[in-house]
Amino acid sequence: MDDIPIWRIRQAGPDDAEALSLIGSATFLESFAGIVDGSGIVSHCVHQHSAETYRAYLAKGAKAWLAEVEPGHAPVGYAMVCAPELELAQEGDLELKRIYMLSRYQGTVLASALMQAVAAATPGHTRLLLGVKEDNHRALSFYAKHGFETIGTRRFDVGGKTYDDFVLARVLTPVPAQ
Repeated sequence: MDDIPIWRIRQAGPDDAEALSLIGSATFLESFAGIVDGSGIVSHCVHQHSAETYRAYLAKGAKAWLAEVEPGHAPVGYAMVCAPELELAQEGDLELKRIYMLSRYQGTVLASALMQAVAAATPGHTRLLLGVKEDNHRALSFYAKHGFETIGTRRFDVGGKTYDDFVLARVLTPVPAQ
């Protein structure tokens, strides 16, 4: 979809927790309904995508960016990075905890701009890590396009049921010292 409205990406803060929660829950449901156990999706969204969860991440130093469109800066996607929670993490790594975009905007310049905003905000880190459901081919293609490679696997809990994920990494270009 090349014909998207006027858009912007901006850094999100604690006051944006409700928007992050809404987008996180909506995109998780949109992506996995009919694939992942329904009660598990609801439980996962209630616990992992609550506004309180986002406020807690931001309070611990996570950074988030909102993708918004006109009219009125409607939130349509976001990305969040935090200290690594993945077992495969090494010194210097940063985790792309979430990058979600409503399906209407996936595959647009907006999705790539969001990833570029994340990559530009990683000085001092050597790799960007993330976990993705192993059969989420659309996401895997997006991540490959942005330089991510598979480095391992993990089990991911969604509402008490576990699923297989790939762990991906992207080597980050060091910022030259000034």
